[in-house]
Amino acid sequence: MQEMLNRKLPILLVGLFLFCLPSVAEAELSKEQAYSLFDQANQFFRQANSMASDPDQAQRLYEKTILNYEKIINDGPIRNAMLYYNLGNAYFLKGNLGKAILNYRRAEKLGSDREIQKNLDFARDKRIDVLQPKTKKRVLRTLFFWHYDFSLKTRFLLACLFFAVSCISLTLMIWSGRRAPTTAGGVVSGILMVCFLVSVVLETHYQTTMVCGVITAKEVVAHQADWQNSPPSFKEPLHDGTEFDLIERRPGWLHIELSDGSDGWIPDSAAALI
Repeated sequence: MQEMLNRKLPILLVGLFLFCLPSVAEAELSKEQAYSLFDQANQFFRQANSMASDPDQAQRLYEKTILNYEKIINDGPIRNAMLYYNLGNAYFLKGNLGKAILNYRRAEKLGSDREIQKNLDFARDKRIDVLQPKTKKRVLRTLFFWHYDFSLKTRFLLACLFFAVSCISLTLMIWSGRRAPTTAGGVVSGILMVCFLVSVVLETHYQTTMVCGVITAKEVVAHQADWQNSPPSFKEPLHDGTEFDLIERRPGWLHIELSDGSDGWIPDSAAALI
């Protein structure tokens, strides 16, 4: 018995070693391979945009573009806002609104940019589902418009700017005494600095604690419970591109809350999380 084990041990060790090795398909792309795929994707994208007279060929080229971008994201060492932005553009031009908004949101999360926001807003205008925010949220958006309308990066830069102005005003007050313009400038800049700083802290906390998602199926019926035969939550199905906050996740199901405060359960295959 001992001799048999001794003979089999090298075979077992070799088998374990081969089992633990990643397969070629699972191996991570090198930077050179990722950049090559990126260049190919951009070339496919430009070719698709020039195929206005041949929509079928354009669709095939957009599909190749999407495959290349997604391979870079899934297997490559590069993942940034521009990559998700380009992927969102390809999905939008291919007619997949849900995945376009999903990738614009992912791009926005990694790095806010005017072009990203512009394309995201444009895609949102194409959605079928028009949801009005809750009254409380509408009031807050009106009163604290700068918190909702300015990007996180812009608010952080403004907080830094007003902090610098506050420091300069305080220095002038110490050197030359309290004068009305200096004091007023220091107080106003201090208040604005606190407002923008609080806004940045709240937004950062929201992004790190709240899980959001986008419906990617063409349409899906939301239910009142996490089983298929439960009553529907709404009279009409939800459509691709509708965004939500995740309340709870169960096997095969997502409990979601929409911007108007309504909620329901949808199959997890009908949506993707940001």
